[in-house]
Order: sequence, then C-alpha cells, then structure tokens
Amino acid sequence: MAHRKSNFIHKSWAVFRKDIQLEFRTRYVINAILMFALTVLTAVSFSIGPLRLRVEIGAALLWIILFFSAMSGLAHIFVREEEQQTADTLRLFSRPVNIFLGKWFFNLLLLYSLEIIIVPLYFVFLNVPDPVLSIFLPVLFLGSFALASASTLIGAIISQASARGALFAVLTFPIVLPVMFSGIHGTQLSFARASFLDCLSDLQVLLSFSVVILTGSVLLFEFVWRK
Repeated sequence: MAHRKSNFIHKSWAVFRKDIQLEFRTRYVINAILMFALTVLTAVSFSIGPLRLRVEIGAALLWIILFFSAMSGLAHIFVREEEQQTADTLRLFSRPVNIFLGKWFFNLLLLYSLEIIIVPLYFVFLNVPDPVLSIFLPVLFLGSFALASASTLIGAIISQASARGALFAVLTFPIVLPVMFSGIHGTQLSFARASFLDCLSDLQVLLSFSVVILTGSVLLFEFVWRK
C-alpha cells in the first residue's frame, strides 16, 4: 500500500516537474499572463487618470483581469502536448489521475505565483481603497484555486479542438460564473471594510465550488484524456 502511494505521488510529481522545466525553458505561459495583465492595467490606468474607482468597479475589474489572464495561458499545458505530439507518450507513462494532478498543481502554483506580481501592480496602477486583508486574501486564494481547477479540465477538453484560443474562454466562463460573482462581491466587501462575517457566504460558495470542481475534474478527466 505504501509503495503504491509512493508511486502515485512520484508519477504526479514527474508530470509537474516536466511542465515546470518546459515552462522555464520557453516562458510561454508566464509571458502571456503577465503581458495581458500589464497591458490591461496600463490601459485602464491611463483611461481613468487620478479618478478614484468605486469599489464595485474596482472589484469587478480585478476579477476580470484575473480571469482573462488565466485564460491567456493556463490551457497551454495540454495544448503543448498535442502540438508537440507527446500526448500519447504521456498516456503510456502514467494514469490519467496522475497526469491531471500534476498539471493541475502546475496551473495552481503558476497562477498563485503570478498573482504575487499582478495584484500589487493592480493597487499601484489603479486608485482603489485599501482592502481588509482578512477578507481579501481568503477570497483571492479560494477564487484562484477554483479558476485553476476549472481551467485545467477545460484545457484538456479544448486541446484537441482547432479553435482552441476562442473555445477556452467561451467554455470556462459559464462554469466559473459562481466564482466570479462571489469573488467580486467578496472583494467589494473587503474594499468597503466590512466585517469578516459579512463575507462568509461568499467564502462558502468559493470553497464549495472548489471542492466540487476539483472532485468532478478528477472523476471526469479519464474520459476526457482517453478521447
């Protein structure tokens, strides 16, 4: 039992390590997400000038940037396998659940790492109120977790389609609508300096969605990956 568990972790880690090495070699996803976020932040900053954004607009803008930044890069880990014709080799190497977990953890770590850069730049470029961190950070953490989980499964689905770029955002947006609504509302509350109890319902939605989408993705991924 211990050997099987160790082998399971080893194969998932091997998939994750392969994607990390390829990403540091090409920097495709990092550059795509950062360039999109910087372009949008710069354009909006010049458009509004010194005006102070309303909390509703500021919160919505943050999550729009995070969503489309994720859409600009997170599907690439599966698209790359199809473009380089390594998907069949990967299918022989490991079970679908190992492949999913390795790639999901790559997307999750990548999104969190880039948000360490993107979110501070958002506050630098845009004139928004200082958030209540005890609300803002859990909302951001859970919302990003859900985005990465949904993006990983949808990325596997669209990797075999011809119009991949357009399909990814179109298919993902309806699925993550609860995340967007709760993330925006929770961020509004953090800007409005509400109490932590006021955002509990949003955190519950984000946590429940994250658990459901991750569990469903693990169960469905084999059918998607095996074609």
